[in-house]
Amino acid sequence: MQAASLPVLDRPNTSPAGLRWRNRYAALGPAFHTRLAAQALPQPHWVAVSGSTARLLGWPSDWAERPDWRALEVLSGGADWAGSEPLATVYSGHQFGVWAGQLGDGRALLLGEIDTPDGPMELQLKGGGRTPYSRMGDGRAVLRSSIREFLCSEAMHFLGIPTTRALAVVGSPLPVRRETIETAAVVTRVAPSFVRFGHFEHFAHHGLPAELRALADFVIEHHDPACRDAANPYAALLEAVARRTAALMADWQAVGFCHGVMNTDNLSILGLTIDYGPFGFLDGFDPGHVCNHSDHQGRYAYARQPGVAFWNLHALAQAMLPLIAMGDEVTEATGDLALEAIEPYKAVFADAMATRLRSKLGLATARDDDGALADDWLKLMAAERADHTITWRRLAQWSPAEPQAVRDLFLDRPAFDAWAGRYAQRLAAEGRVEAERRLQMDRANPKYVLRNHLCENAIRAAQGGDFGETQRLLKVLERPFDEQPEHSAYAEFPPDWAQTLEVSCSS
Repeated sequence: MQAASLPVLDRPNTSPAGLRWRNRYAALGPAFHTRLAAQALPQPHWVAVSGSTARLLGWPSDWAERPDWRALEVLSGGADWAGSEPLATVYSGHQFGVWAGQLGDGRALLLGEIDTPDGPMELQLKGGGRTPYSRMGDGRAVLRSSIREFLCSEAMHFLGIPTTRALAVVGSPLPVRRETIETAAVVTRVAPSFVRFGHFEHFAHHGLPAELRALADFVIEHHDPACRDAANPYAALLEAVARRTAALMADWQAVGFCHGVMNTDNLSILGLTIDYGPFGFLDGFDPGHVCNHSDHQGRYAYARQPGVAFWNLHALAQAMLPLIAMGDEVTEATGDLALEAIEPYKAVFADAMATRLRSKLGLATARDDDGALADDWLKLMAAERADHTITWRRLAQWSPAEPQAVRDLFLDRPAFDAWAGRYAQRLAAEGRVEAERRLQMDRANPKYVLRNHLCENAIRAAQGGDFGETQRLLKVLERPFDEQPEHSAYAEFPPDWAQTLEVSCSS
């Protein structure tokens, strides 16, 4: 089910010393992708680079400036590195719970896979121009969305949450029409793999069992080799994906992260956060918060994310039924085996969420009533829309003798005092040194997250030609759990105008 190829351009080809390409996904064959070159941005310029991601790749600190690398030209789509095999992959998926048919990399190009100190990593350009899977799109990304993805990819990594990484953003004066006229940009993304649930759905839906098996074998060989020894390797793979996804959902919920567009084509087989579009971190704690103003039904509201992930796993399980049947007919027993493979999601998520909440509360041991204590705290926060990040962070400084820093965040003081009394008893039962509890809580409750208004400030500055704020904000987000008193302005309550910000699927 390969779309017609776009022409591959005659392009400059350069090879930096030390870059060793593997291109294992390209070797799967033409049913999985279309090979084509990116379309160059005119007058490209650097917007931002991540030193951390460059170190992950094992690259020199001056990689972006080295003439022999021609990095600006390559990462803006105007040249290729020798050994890379650029391609766009095909996949399908469910969008907002409805089958959407064939999708694919409509504005992303996989440059290939390189060896790094941490193992093979794929490099991908997002915004590199039209592909056979662009449908009605122009294949471009805009500066606004590219800065958002760049900053959030790195912020999530430093929060300790599995994610794709971002290496750089390249800008251009090329005009691009979205809700208004904006300028184009390309963000370079990095991950061990960009395989999504939707890749499996594509081959299952189109009745291509050989390709479906080849894809599953590829993932098992390169990312889940332990599954090879299972009685049913494909059921084992499905269970591994379910467990990773459950842990990821607990990570998201714990820091108040809303993805915004959890379609099956936006969930990673490796349990990575992927495709940063209309995301947002909670300001006031509202379990029903919908960060994507295109999500009119609230399908992807904050509190619904764990349930949606499980729904998506059902879709993946359905796609994998021919594999789980192990060459036999798909029967009711096959379906039971698939459901059994994803069932651990519930317990893994519950356990992971309980562990994260205990850490956020500063509890070193587990007791049966901890769940009720945490739930009542969240209900108290929700009732007054208490700021998610600030309230959790200040709780570390709370004590019966000095309750004001947290207590003053609540109008219903009697309700807070009643909960705080229970909390004090729970802490006393552990008998921990106060400094140890506070240190644990400060490591679990970030002071700095990528709030939408902080991102908006960086975007507005960049749109005016000042890229310094993007790099400054990145440096703050690289140490989210540290006090950083010199940057305390980034941890303040959001301004009133932040409530008017809207992000959508074009963000």
